[in-house]
Amino acid sequence: MKPELLQTVVLQRELADLGLRPGDLGTVVEIFEAGGIEVEFVTASGRTQALATLLPSDVRAVGDRDLMAVRPVGI
Repeated sequence: MKPELLQTVVLQRELADLGLRPGDLGTVVEIFEAGGIEVEFVTASGRTQALATLLPSDVRAVGDRDLMAVRPVGI
């Protein structure tokens, strides 16, 4: 997948140190020339939970069959 700026994406792997799990939604906020992307993950109330520098393979596009859910975070 080639991510685009401000695209909503789905995390594909766990990032336990940031309190993130596969399936969490984030927004691409930066695309780096070297191929990495910066993704912001926010709580349901809008507070930033984490900013993570990832590879495009760490995320996927949101699909029509994806359902959103809410869960508490430990951090």
